[in-house]
Amino acid sequence: MSRYFRRGKTRLWFLPTIAAGTGIPTTTEIIAGTELTGAINNIKGFSFVAELIDTPDMASPFTSRIPGADKVDDSNMMIYLDDSANPLRTLLAQDVSGYIVINDFKTGVPAIADKVDVWKTRITGTAKQYDMASNPALWSPDFAILAPPALDCLVLA
Repeated sequence: MSRYFRRGKTRLWFLPTIAAGTGIPTTTEIIAGTELTGAINNIKGFSFVAELIDTPDMASPFTSRIPGADKVDDSNMMIYLDDSANPLRTLLAQDVSGYIVINDFKTGVPAIADKVDVWKTRITGTAKQYDMASNPALWSPDFAILAPPALDCLVLA
C-alpha cells in the first residue's frame, strides 16, 4: 500500500437526494450530482469518532476510559467565490439538505463497487470570508451531519 497526498486524489460531490433507503449512491446519482472538488480551498471535519468517557476508580491513580456516544466533528468547507457567478452559493445555501460523497484515492467518477464515504447533511449557515491579506475570496458553508456516515460503502449499479 502506497502513501498518497490527498490533493489531486480525493474528490467530493454534493447530491440533493439518494434513492436507496441505505443512503448509498449509484454511479448515475453521483454523475447527476455536483462535483465540488475544484472549488474547495480547504475542508474540515467530516470525522466520525466516539466520545471518550473517563472511568476513574479509587483503586488506582490511573483514569481509564470507555467509548461513549458517536459524534461528528464540526464540518465545513472553504469554497472559492467567483467575481461573476456563484452557483454553489445557491446549491449549498442555508437549510439545504443533501449528501456529501467523498471518494478517496481515485480520479474520475466512482465506478460500481468503488468505495466512497457518504454524509447526510444540512447546511446550517454560510459566511463570506473578508480580510485584507492577499488571499482569494472565499465563503464557507457549515454542515450539520444528520446521520451516521456510510463509510467505505460500495457504489451501487
